[in-house]
Amino acid sequence: MLVTIGASWMVASTREGRRNAAFWVFLLSNAMWAVWGWHTQAYALLALQACLAAMNVRGAVKSADSTEK
Repeated sequence: MLVTIGASWMVASTREGRRNAAFWVFLLSNAMWAVWGWHTQAYALLALQACLAAMNVRGAVKSADSTEK
């Protein structure tokens, strides 16, 4: 939970590098939540984390594209 909160804090940063890193921290939190979901057999949590991870990959790609311009 703290990793997710930290990533949320980072994504709102005024520093571009910190915002870019936030998506990777979010992906770490997705993986951590997925491990917990697997352990507790919470399959809806696994599905949610898969969707959120896909959105975080999209955010990371779009963020990287905006820094290259």
